[in-house]
Amino acid sequence: MTGSMPVTLLLSIAYAVLLIGRFLLRGRDERPGKQEEDARIGIYQIMGSRQLQSDAAQAWSNRAGIMAVIADGIGRANTGRVCAQIAADTILDRFEPYQKLNDPAYFFRSVFFEANKRIQQTIGERRGGASTGAAFLGGGYLYYAVAGDIRIAIVRGQELIPLSRGQTMDVLAVRAYEEGKISRQDAVWSMEEKRLWNYLGQDGFHEIEICEKPILLKEGDKVLLVSKGIFEELSYREMEDILIDCASSKELAERLARAAEKKDSPQKDNGSVILIQQDGGLHEKKQF
Repeated sequence: MTGSMPVTLLLSIAYAVLLIGRFLLRGRDERPGKQEEDARIGIYQIMGSRQLQSDAAQAWSNRAGIMAVIADGIGRANTGRVCAQIAADTILDRFEPYQKLNDPAYFFRSVFFEANKRIQQTIGERRGGASTGAAFLGGGYLYYAVAGDIRIAIVRGQELIPLSRGQTMDVLAVRAYEEGKISRQDAVWSMEEKRLWNYLGQDGFHEIEICEKPILLKEGDKVLLVSKGIFEELSYREMEDILIDCASSKELAERLARAAEKKDSPQKDNGSVILIQQDGGLHEKKQF
């Protein structure tokens, strides 16, 4: 009977089990009506032209600091959503008990490889995965890691400063050229190739992109994480024009997502935004 069960149904059951598990593990923290709004963090999502929302966008705080994650699911039906949720859950579950995160780079490398393994074990032979970006704010510094194509940036004063490059073929080609591994002509030929080079759930998972040095944050800085449905629709200049406003993070995240939603592209992807203000702490989990 189980062998004939449709794949979509199996994935739906797996996703339901994931959500139930999280509710049981964190039920005391997530009871309806027990959380207060926090203007320092904004999370907003749009569907784009997709029928399903396959992004997971979540943030969690503890004594160590703030961890924010966006995972952009890859796969048909519920496969992408399940993969994205596994990626986010793995990172946040590992982060939750920390009192102090002494080595964020090691944490990111180990937890991303763990998430990759969990996704592969869950989906088996099916094609799926998740582009995943995570940012940790602690001790006045920002650390980040990316597997795939999630963009992370800082809004400082009147400027949006890009940080992550993403792990697509065109970025890989530029890096190889900078390191003298390929010719300039080969790099130019590869510039139009936007296909993912690395993501969680992939066979032959590669090393993640990770910030080389911690970034010292200044009061008033805003840390931004966005998925494809946002950065493929809006230029950095368009995002900058929205984010330099002094409105709350929640309002700015919604403005950014709505601006991407208004674009007339016929194949808009799911879009997710997380925006975190540096001038204060985060006191509850937020997720979509």
